[in-house]
Amino acid sequence: MTAATETRKDNLLLAISAILLTVLMLSLGDALIKKVSADLVVWQIFVLRSLLAIPVVLIVLKVWFRQISLRPRALGWTALRSLMLAVMWVVYYISLPHLELSVAAASFYTLPIFITLFSALFVDEKVGKLGWLAVLLGFGGVALVLKPTAGDFNLYALLPLLSAMLYALAMILTRTKCRDEHPLVLSGVLNLTFIAVGLAGALLSGLLIDVSASSSFLSASWTPMGGSELIAIVLLAVAILTASIGTAIAYQAGPSSVVATFDFAYVGFAVIWGFVFFAEAPDAVSLSGIALIVLAGVIAVRK
Repeated sequence: MTAATETRKDNLLLAISAILLTVLMLSLGDALIKKVSADLVVWQIFVLRSLLAIPVVLIVLKVWFRQISLRPRALGWTALRSLMLAVMWVVYYISLPHLELSVAAASFYTLPIFITLFSALFVDEKVGKLGWLAVLLGFGGVALVLKPTAGDFNLYALLPLLSAMLYALAMILTRTKCRDEHPLVLSGVLNLTFIAVGLAGALLSGLLIDVSASSSFLSASWTPMGGSELIAIVLLAVAILTASIGTAIAYQAGPSSVVATFDFAYVGFAVIWGFVFFAEAPDAVSLSGIALIVLAGVIAVRK
């Protein structure tokens, strides 16, 4: 960590405002992904939305931030962070056609628990009794949400948990290794990574995956787009641009523990969008599990 990073002051109001706007746009974008998953391919979404987002980043950098270099200061860490986030979103998006949005969101928002654990492993922070209590409560909540009985368990429900692990690691990197990077530069690199991952995913899908009707979301063949699909791509570009910049600002400007607490607003937004777009209404058991996960996250980040 550089000396500049160590002495840089936090801005809690900026961090909280940025993360709330971020999770609003992320949850809306994820709802749109779920809605168009029957009509578009995940690799198509990755490439097209970032092709729209990157020119915006470049124009803003060139017009208002000419002094900022397009090359990241810590290229290796920035690339690793971007790859983690890109894979995280691939894994999460694959789960969405098979899960209710609120269930996917609740599973994903075990991430403060993983932030706690990974901070202990990689940043030498002590977990303590409350930290371990948060872990137990969080995974108890996940069990209530996922209802892992022999007849009902959905393996796709494990994918948001993997996404949460990747997101937690990426946010630790944002705070510790990429704090001096300009948020627009981080956004630009992330969107370039989306394009690379989208093209690589399409190639590998064509070579390795026998795509059936149930897995067309992973198809290598892009689907034709009409007006509604084009509008969806534009909205997804706005969502990922806002989210990629907002996430960087939030975790650079405020402590990960504080930001992660407000990050939980995603779960509430996801429940709202799930009801608005898909008429999904979580049952009492699932709502209890969501509440346990939120409680566990708050304990984890407030310990």
